[in-house]
Amino acid sequence: MTRLLGPAEIRDLAETLDLRPTKKLGQNFLLDGNTVRRIVDTAGVRAGDSVLEVGPGLGSLTLGLLAAGASVTAVEIDGRLADQLPKTVQLMAPDASLTVLTADALTVTELPGEPTTLVANLPYNVSVPVLLHLIETFPNLTSGLVMVQAEVGQRIAAGPGSKVYGGPSAKAAWYGQWRAAGQISRQVFWPVPNVDSILVSFERGTPPGTEAERKSTFALIDGAFQQRRKMLRQALAAELGGSAAASAVLERAGIAPTARGEELSVHDFLAIARAR
Repeated sequence: MTRLLGPAEIRDLAETLDLRPTKKLGQNFLLDGNTVRRIVDTAGVRAGDSVLEVGPGLGSLTLGLLAAGASVTAVEIDGRLADQLPKTVQLMAPDASLTVLTADALTVTELPGEPTTLVANLPYNVSVPVLLHLIETFPNLTSGLVMVQAEVGQRIAAGPGSKVYGGPSAKAAWYGQWRAAGQISRQVFWPVPNVDSILVSFERGTPPGTEAERKSTFALIDGAFQQRRKMLRQALAAELGGSAAASAVLERAGIAPTARGEELSVHDFLAIARAR
């Protein structure tokens, strides 16, 4: 039977590794077994699933995933943690299936085991770039659950017209459906972060356009939200060849030139890309 890490085991591991969590790497380690079980249950992980975990740290969530009977591919940037994780799993879950890749999740392009589900406590400082990179690079990831800073998670799951809707919201929607799946107390981490966390789940859908159209659409999204207070005919002028040209493209796409980016869905941005 797989055992989970508790506060005492976390402290012992940290002392053994002479570990001082760093803000640079966004290191906040889960201490609470109930929270780990909740994440695994909310993610719907079952025996036989192949799971990708990013930033496994000391292994709290890793052990929870393995306890559910999943095989886990873990990507860890910190070499000390990557070296220790198999040892911890061997002690706590000797029959489990774990592969550890020492790499930066922002740049990884190949994964062993072809995982189909992403479950991760993502580093706060790079959570959106990591998430979008993984979803774009590994189409075999068809579902997942990530824990991110609450403000970031709400933005990812937001729809057009929401106060927190932005570039990450529109880009994430290209890949499928996203929703907030519950709050996580800051008290279940060591060290305690100064922000709250949220779970965000996703189910991949069929891309609305081609890869070339995705790149063009994302460039338009960037332009619109870099100057989100401006009307689209102004915000997209640099991207579309001037204000007058932008107005013409927007009108061809059926979008009012006076609209703002926060009003548009990813399908609207795609329509602009196709009309340019």
